[in-house]
This record gives sequence, C-alpha cells and structure tokens, in this order.
Amino acid sequence: MNKTIRRASVFSLLLVLALLGRATWVQAYQARALADDDHNRRNTIAQYAQPLGDIIVAGSPVTGSKRTEGSDLAYKRTYKQGDLYAAVTGYGSQAYGSTQLEGIYSHVLDGTDDRLKNPLDMLTGKKTEPGDVLTTIDPDVQQAAHDALGDDKGAAVAIDPKSGQILGMVSSPSYDPSDISGTTDGDTWKKLLADPDKPLVNRALRQPLAPGSTFKLVVASAALEDGLYSSVDEHTKSPTPYTLPGSSTPLKNENASAPCENASLRVALQYSCNNVFGKVAADLGQDKVRAMAEKFGFNTEKLDVPVRASESLYPARMDDAQTALTGIGQFEVTATPLQMAMVSAALANGGELAAPHMVSKVTDASGGTLEDFADGDMKRVVSSSTAEQLRSAMVTVVEQGTGTNARIDGAEVGGKTGTAENGVGNSNTPYAWFTSYAKDDSSGQQVAVAVIVEDSGSAASEVSGNGLAAPIAQKMMKAALAR
Repeated sequence: MNKTIRRASVFSLLLVLALLGRATWVQAYQARALADDDHNRRNTIAQYAQPLGDIIVAGSPVTGSKRTEGSDLAYKRTYKQGDLYAAVTGYGSQAYGSTQLEGIYSHVLDGTDDRLKNPLDMLTGKKTEPGDVLTTIDPDVQQAAHDALGDDKGAAVAIDPKSGQILGMVSSPSYDPSDISGTTDGDTWKKLLADPDKPLVNRALRQPLAPGSTFKLVVASAALEDGLYSSVDEHTKSPTPYTLPGSSTPLKNENASAPCENASLRVALQYSCNNVFGKVAADLGQDKVRAMAEKFGFNTEKLDVPVRASESLYPARMDDAQTALTGIGQFEVTATPLQMAMVSAALANGGELAAPHMVSKVTDASGGTLEDFADGDMKRVVSSSTAEQLRSAMVTVVEQGTGTNARIDGAEVGGKTGTAENGVGNSNTPYAWFTSYAKDDSSGQQVAVAVIVEDSGSAASEVSGNGLAAPIAQKMMKAALAR
C-alpha cells in the first residue's frame, strides 16, 4: 500500500472514530439536555400526541382533551367549569406552558413520566398511557366559595384541621383555562396579562397582604405560651390610648367606646382592641412574636401544597414602635389566605398543625398508585391548653363580638375579623379578612377557613371583616360540615 493511500485510510478511520465518538457523546451525555431543550418542538408534539390524563375532584375529572384540526399538536387541554377550578388546576397551554397542578404533574398527565413505563417500554421508548392527579377538593365547598365571592376581588381557602386536606381554594377574579389552552389564543392571553385585577394570579397562595387583626390570634398565642398572661381572661396592662413606644403616636381602636382599657385577651379579641395587642407585641418583643409566627408557618420559603405558596412574612430588625404595629397585623407583616387558614386550623386541632395539601394521590392509567400523600403529618404549634383557650375566645368573637355573621346553627364556630390598611395612610380601600373554624356538634366534622376581600366595590367606611368576609366563610364552613 503506497503512502498516499495509507494516509487517506488513516484519516478516514479517524473521521469515522470521531463521528462515533460524537454520536456516543450526544446519546450518552447530551440526550437529556437536548430532549429537555425548550426549543425542541418534538417534546411539545409528543406531549399533545394523545389525550392527556386528568385532574380529579371527588371522583370526577375537571379536565379533558379535545382533538385539534390543522395542527401537529393532536390534542389540547379542555376544562369543565374552568373558572371554578382555575385556582386548583392552573392552566395547560400549548403556547404558554403549564402552571400549578398542570405544571407540577405535566409528565404524569402527558404520559412521559418514567414511572408510567414498564421495563420493555423503557427500552423501546413506547409512549404509555397518561396518569391522573386526585385532589382533596370538595366540590360543594369549592362552589360555595366561588358563589359567595362572586365579583369581589379576593380569595378563600378551606382546610380540614385534622388531615390538612385543602377542601376549597378560590381566587377571584378567575379565568377559564380552556380559553388559553391552544396555539391561537394570543388575544385572550394578552387581555389576561393586561387586566389590572390579575386574574392569572392565584390570590389564595400567591398574594400575601397585610393580615390586619386576624394576626392578633398569633400574638395572643405568643402571650399565652410565653406566660405573659396566664389565661385569656386575665386582665392585661393596656392603657387606652396606648402610645407607640418611642413616639407620641397613639394606637387608636376602631371602636372608641369598646371596653379595651386593660382588657383581657378574650375581650380584646371580641372587640379587636388595638391597644392591647400593640402593647402585648411590644412587651413580648419581636423575637418572641416572630418565633410564634414561624411555628404557624410564617417566613417559610418553601411551603408546597404541592403548588408553592408565596412566603408569608413576619419582619426582622424593627424598633419597638414597629413591633407594636406588627401586633395588629400591620407594618410589614404579610400573609396569604392559606397561611391564615393554617392559623385557625392549628388552633382547631388542639394546637397541632397538619401539613396542608390538595393532592391525595397520583395514579397511572389503571389506577395504580405512583404517589400517595398521607394525611396527618403534624407539628406542635401551641399547647392544647392554649389552643382550647383561644378557641373559646374565638367563639366569643362570633357569638358576641365582631364576627356574628359567621354563626351556623348547630355548630361551634369561632373566628377573628380583620380590616387591614392598604396604601400610604390607608389611602386605598382596606382589606377585609376573616379566619375561622367550625365544628359540627353532632358529627364532629371540622373545617378551618380564611377569606380576604381585597375590593368589593364598597366605600372604605363600609369595609369590615364581619360585613364582607365572614358571610363567605360561613357559607364555606356550612358546606364543609355537610360532607
């Protein structure tokens, strides 16, 4: 063999080896990255090549699939009562991606999750039937919340205190995910993004706002657990007016004639006395109040239900006056409706907080379990004695105080109202809050609820937790107790 042919052969062999090496590198090391690349159209085609799995509420799917025409994406997502369940399902869009349960369980719902494949399918790459996601949502509680909120801007959450199951979760205004599930829904998508009321935001989980006087339950818990006061009926040392520490600013009570001077925690909750809880927070100090808030779930960065909730915040590095303001749920304290429902749920459950969750099970196409979310993952927040005393005080709020619109015949109902300032100098419409629990006297069935009404169209002077939020909570609790 002459030198030229030999060199050409060696060069050709090197090219073949380089090609084989590159192919091996791509298949062994880069395959996953290429498959997951957002620009890989084949992923989207495969995702919508067959009917999707469903999100299930009380045994019935609230999602579906529809055959498309004139598109390489064979099926698109549909929704039954989409605006009712949007805060639960999120959206699954061929153009704009997926959110909430649709996003978290996208691989189960489109059939690409490896857990759905048998060993032979893994080798052949055969597409398997998609799985389903079973939720804990009760349709009656969900409907009650949706109907009661109506056109008001706000949100509501209901939790089973014993199990942590989320029974209802509504955000208003809502939207129908079916309207943005295809590839030709650009006008609707732009309209939703431009809407100043932000219908795509799940207010129940993703919009923490000042909780106002509902936060007084956290401060009362800290006072009892710390021993600052021995019971909810012991008189406090709370002058009225109470001047914020280090300032000349009085902390006024909304009801100037209420018996708030040196009031017990029970009376202070009943009349929502700012002077009492401002001073209690200042007396305890920010560290003790923060520690109690964090036991209830504040300052938790990763609260997954399994959709991640925004962090509810109790601030740090405050002076005494600012600490006093946190005692009435103002300054920089923020909370989601989920968080305030967790506060009532822990007190209703004897001081133990069950981890909130809205998915009970994830299954394959034949009903086999892929994931099972057991109830009862508990942590102790306050003692059973503290919880019992605060439940008693919350009942006083509903029976004789600021929460009378939450009463339910034949049930023990306790709650706490809140009207939170909004804007500099409360220049915007205040937020109306209500957090509560209810227990059926005969069946023992329980539920905890939190409601916020951000804007009902009412004048600021007409906004109150009892007037706007408590009636919504009452309807939700009534539906939950009827389960």
